[in-house]
Amino acid sequence: MTDQPLWHGRFESSPAEALLKFTESLSFDKQLWRDDIVGSIAHVRGLVQAKIVSIAEGEKIISALNAVATEMSNGKFEFVASDEDIHTAIERRVTQIAGDTGAKLHTGRSRNDQVATALRLWCKRELAQVAKLTLDLCDVLATRANEAGWGTGAVYLPGYTHLQRAQPVLLAHHFAAHAWAMLRDVDRLTQTIERLDVSPLGAGALAGSSLPLDADFVANELGFARRFNNSLDAVSDRDFVAEALFDIALIGVHLSRLGEEWVLWTTQEFGFAVLDDSYSTGSSMLPQKKNADIAELARGKSGRLIGNLTGLLATLKALPLAYNRDLQEDKEPLFDSVNQVGLALQALAGMIKTAKLNSDAMKSGADAQSLGATDLAEWLVAQGMPFRQAHAHVGALVSKSIRESVSLAQLVEADGKLGKQAAELLQPGVGVSRRTTKGGSGPVPGLVQSAELGAALTVMHTRIAALNNVR
Repeated sequence: MTDQPLWHGRFESSPAEALLKFTESLSFDKQLWRDDIVGSIAHVRGLVQAKIVSIAEGEKIISALNAVATEMSNGKFEFVASDEDIHTAIERRVTQIAGDTGAKLHTGRSRNDQVATALRLWCKRELAQVAKLTLDLCDVLATRANEAGWGTGAVYLPGYTHLQRAQPVLLAHHFAAHAWAMLRDVDRLTQTIERLDVSPLGAGALAGSSLPLDADFVANELGFARRFNNSLDAVSDRDFVAEALFDIALIGVHLSRLGEEWVLWTTQEFGFAVLDDSYSTGSSMLPQKKNADIAELARGKSGRLIGNLTGLLATLKALPLAYNRDLQEDKEPLFDSVNQVGLALQALAGMIKTAKLNSDAMKSGADAQSLGATDLAEWLVAQGMPFRQAHAHVGALVSKSIRESVSLAQLVEADGKLGKQAAELLQPGVGVSRRTTKGGSGPVPGLVQSAELGAALTVMHTRIAALNNVR
């Protein structure tokens, strides 16, 4: 095999250096080498099964592919100037090792279906790992929820709307809210993996092949659930990359929201949590500082993950069938997003797992009498007053309490429509215990939710274990 591009036969002159520099993808797609070799071995077995190459030839090519895998693993593989991408690099080296027999490797195959196959194999493995890391964070959140408690006497804190204190909620309920959101992320990833579990190998450049190849045989060899239905679609489809990037971008959004809260919680103004030294940083100038850099970067990197998704969608939006070189732009954002979200998930899990929580500060904030205003309104509703009237009546008392710097409890106790019994609703810890509806933040529904969350985690662990056991 000459030190020329695979397509050099059609051309009378060598490619310009500017063309090679602009079009190369080896710098980033070389991480697909394992998947390309796996796909190539399956392709060779398909060639043998179709009697396009002999058993001896097939064994020789597969031996060369395994030798390349060893060189890659040991860091001894030597790239040359004509290696446009990892796929051409591997084929070149196989031909060097196996001679003319190695030149039969690409029979009945195009780089179009070859690349799509390698990328799907990579996604199956790497997205399963992202799902596992996401589930690991769910486990940390569930553990911290259980530590805070679900029943009577559990830790509670102010719940917020518009970043204004609204009503007291169980700390476990708060942790679980993030866990449920991230369980949906895990579920989405598993569904994406199921949809992308299709072998494109055998589609060729766009129209299939005149050779007697068996795409079902090769799909089974590769551990795919099924083969492609349409060769044009098989080589041009990057829906699975867009889906993966969306799933990851949404994980990033959820991590950003979680990070934002921890930035707030760890300030002196909130004082709800203190980060472990091993998961926080200091200032180069301000000796007293202890910064929540992990939380801040989780918030910041979400923009990068969203950008990777929107960039790919912009690339795909005007591509005619079938393959276009624009599709080379699918890999860098995908590789980057998978890498970044994996780092973020691990760092946040460690940060939350090791942080110390200040339950006294949380309870103090949640016990502010104004946070019992809704309970007062609902108490009036239970006495027969229409809610809007109850809302206005309690709102007026809250306004008077603030305006005249008088305890709300005092005003409630002196009020003819409320009185002493209603004032007891404003005692510390009372409000959080009054949430009784299903899925609400109170001890009774909390214990139910604890069991539901535990069951959901168990189911998802089983699904993720099955994904990671697939070839």
